[in-house]
Amino acid sequence: MTGRRLTSLLAYVTTAATGASLLTGCGVFPGATGGSREPVTVMTWAPDQTRATNMPGMPAMAQTYARWVNAQGGIDGHELRVLTCNEQNTTAGAAACARRAVRENAVAVVGSYSQNGRAFMAPLEAAGIPYIGGYGIAEDEFTSPLSYPVNGGVASLVAGHGMQLAGSCDRVSLVRPDTTAGDRLPELLDSGLHKASHRGAVDIPALEDAAEYTEQADRARSRAGGEKGCVTAVLGERTQTFFDSFRRLPGQQEEKRDKDAVRISSVLGSVDQPVIDRTGGPHSPFEGAFVTGWYPEAGDKSWAPMRKVIQEYAFADNRVDPADAGVQTTWIAYTVLKEVIESLQQDRITAEEISHALDRGERIDTGGLTPSLRWKYEDMLGAPGFTRIVNHEVTFQVVRQGRLVAQKPGFVDVGETVLSAP
Repeated sequence: MTGRRLTSLLAYVTTAATGASLLTGCGVFPGATGGSREPVTVMTWAPDQTRATNMPGMPAMAQTYARWVNAQGGIDGHELRVLTCNEQNTTAGAAACARRAVRENAVAVVGSYSQNGRAFMAPLEAAGIPYIGGYGIAEDEFTSPLSYPVNGGVASLVAGHGMQLAGSCDRVSLVRPDTTAGDRLPELLDSGLHKASHRGAVDIPALEDAAEYTEQADRARSRAGGEKGCVTAVLGERTQTFFDSFRRLPGQQEEKRDKDAVRISSVLGSVDQPVIDRTGGPHSPFEGAFVTGWYPEAGDKSWAPMRKVIQEYAFADNRVDPADAGVQTTWIAYTVLKEVIESLQQDRITAEEISHALDRGERIDTGGLTPSLRWKYEDMLGAPGFTRIVNHEVTFQVVRQGRLVAQKPGFVDVGETVLSAP
């Protein structure tokens, strides 16, 4: 997803006045609650203004949430203080954000994005700080005993995407990052394809931060074939760059008008409504694309409470897009935090008490955005490398007239598919 900058003076002044550091990407949004209960400090981090995937909407949503909840008197009387940090898409940046969370006595890291799981989990584990509702991109999010994921991560998306494509595609080409995390994607996609006795996908590794992908696009199209062939790309923010290269291939515009032409597809986070809007809406190259998501489509009524909060408390901050998967994940993660703190009913909240409440089986209702969430041992999927998945349901969507809409209603359980991956 492409990072968005503030486009108005009002947004700039709002951020500066609330203590955000424009140089480091870190800041605090104090609330205004009274009473004897102590404030609760948490952190949300994400990369911003990097060459790879950027998620500025996640810290921005956290700040918006704090403004809203503090205007209501805080969480069970506790002022919510949100620290933000630019993770920079580097191991050093992730480790620095985690160390700052420890230094600032954060009781949790909530709704954050980082591919550098090993770098940030070690400092958090040493300090006993829970990691609630990370984006689901790092394997450590699904193995650390202090991580509480709200979705099934990329593993569930890609395995589910294989199931979605199996019914429509005879041959599939997968373009994915040439990274350690990317190396797992072909196995996961194939596990979904094999569910329908489908042949495996053609694996095409690519640089995660390339400026163009003509060579990979040409190979993907030729290996997918013509009739009922599909090209899927899972490259984060660079997915848009890949499909731009794909669109420019010789003869592709003529083929696109052929009903039997190669179809394109991806997963939430690589393609979402903001990307479709930026690339032409109904005239976007993603028109007709299959997309697998974690949550209901952005127009679903379950998102109404979040939309209301954004409308009233995000002000002019255009980073907070309600159709952004990072923003959505952050909203759900803070929903978890709120319910857990309310269940404790204490004047002082600690990291240990939050993780203990989650471990003993506090069940979280997210208002239909996910199944009810609980992190007891028996609730966990236990898949190798993804043991702590508790939500293994996804949604199948398709782009029609420039909008991501449900291809089929409701959630699809991909737990067995993830378990069957090598």
